[in-house]
Amino acid sequence: MQDLLPDHRPALVLAPMQDITDLAFMGVVDSYGGPDYYVTEYFRVHCDSTLEKKILRSITENKTGKPVFAQMIGENIPALVRSAKQLMHYPVAGVDLNLGCPAPTVYKKNAGGGLLRLLDHVDAILGALRDAIDGRFTVKTRVGFETHEEFDAILQVFQKHAIDVLTIHGRTVREQYKTPVHADLVKQAVEVMGCPVIANGNVVNVATGQAYHAQTGAAGLMIGRGAIRSPWLFQQLKDAYEGKVPTAATRRDLHAYVTELYFAVAENAKDFVEHSHVNRMKKYMAYIAQGIDPEFEYQIRRVKSQAAFFETCDTFLLDSRELPDAPPEESKLFCGYKKLLE
Repeated sequence: MQDLLPDHRPALVLAPMQDITDLAFMGVVDSYGGPDYYVTEYFRVHCDSTLEKKILRSITENKTGKPVFAQMIGENIPALVRSAKQLMHYPVAGVDLNLGCPAPTVYKKNAGGGLLRLLDHVDAILGALRDAIDGRFTVKTRVGFETHEEFDAILQVFQKHAIDVLTIHGRTVREQYKTPVHADLVKQAVEVMGCPVIANGNVVNVATGQAYHAQTGAAGLMIGRGAIRSPWLFQQLKDAYEGKVPTAATRRDLHAYVTELYFAVAENAKDFVEHSHVNRMKKYMAYIAQGIDPEFEYQIRRVKSQAAFFETCDTFLLDSRELPDAPPEESKLFCGYKKLLE
């Protein structure tokens, strides 16, 4: 795994986000510098599951030249083992297990973060997958389900298995994205795990990324929603760690990014329907528009056509004003921004 970890700075990873980090998004993000490696959206694994073709394209058609890990989610051990073996026949850098998804529709089925309530079953899953995967086996988790006080027991399970990388989103499942990250717990994992630990959660700009890294000593940073809002963030962090002054992006830069993303996602769609595509773009714009202008946020949420989408972007984004360095402090998605810098 050391070959994927730079020796002069933390490794930078794009977080897997369902219905967001597909082949098109990976390509767009990489055009702005991109991370050191990628993780796919999760393959849903159950007794009757097959590998989803849409997600497989992120592996088989990826032109970034960067390693791609295939992520699975599920709780059925034979099905997980079967899917892991199938994935190893594709050009993946490794197979990742999702133990952190906080969506109620997922954890109520005892998948994703829901498995953190069933540590004996997690133990069995990890053992079976480690035996089955002839290559890198990584895990993405949270620090607990109900409370972070569960983390000691969770780490004890992880320490029993030869995991190649452990990525930790520094919140519990119940906390979702609404609290500051528990950087002290990520640091604890760094100190006791026998593998590299990647810190995830609340990285929204260079300052929060460097603060999280300094507080934890993690081998890398995984960035999710911050990368939707600012695809420049990976390159800005690389520059900062090389002692360079990161280049600030402007509204005009954001316009170019939104335009590239709009058409890349459209080209990647199986069937293009304009109003459906515009609605899909609103998922991205919910993060991208934060802090730009209240009226821009209001209008972009209500557009219904491609013409209206770009007319709104033209109105608010075609000038050279620098973008806000971080989302508004009152943003629920990124609350805890100040605390992370303390």
